[in-house]
Parts: sequence; C-alpha cells; structure tokens
Amino acid sequence: MQALSVLWHEGPSTVATVHETLPDKKDRAYTTVLSVMQSLERKSLVKRARVGRAHVYEAAYSQEVIVQRATHDYLTNAFGGRLGEALLAILSAGTLTPEEKTNIEREL
Repeated sequence: MQALSVLWHEGPSTVATVHETLPDKKDRAYTTVLSVMQSLERKSLVKRARVGRAHVYEAAYSQEVIVQRATHDYLTNAFGGRLGEALLAILSAGTLTPEEKTNIEREL
C-alpha cells in the first residue's frame, strides 16, 4: 500500500521516485521496490508505460476504490461481515476527535 500511496500523492512515477519517496523511510534496495511495483502490475493495481528509456507506473484505481475494496475484504475475512463487531474493534484501538465523533454519528 505504501507504493500505491506514493503514486496517489505524486502521480505517475518511476521506480526510483517511488523508492525515494516511500513514507516509512526504511532502507530498501531499489530491486525490492521494483519487485513490489512488478507485483502490483501483475495484480492490475498499477499500469506501466514506457517514457523514453524509463518505465513509469501509475495507480490503476483511485485511493478511494482501493480503500473500499480493502475494507470490504477485511470486514468479510476478519469479522465474517459483522460490521458492528468490526466497528467496536476499531474504536477500541484508538481515540476519536469530537469532529470525527460527529461525522460518525451523522453516518449512523
């Protein structure tokens, strides 16, 4: 998800740009990031285009679409689709600001 996050925020990027921009700043080999990008391409999560001699990767889906899919999968796999249990587990993991509480109440 970190590589996709770079593409969502930076736009179409080379592996070198993704490698330099990863948010967690861990020391990774360029080839590791290349492998991640190739894996994302095989899964059709990114598109690759050749620009000159460089390969430029672009997110195939918006962040919103990927988050919705991941949330659905997590809800189904971890909680058997039981939204109430999932919400309780998430709420017990952290705190909410008053604004976040208001937004959640509005959605309910």
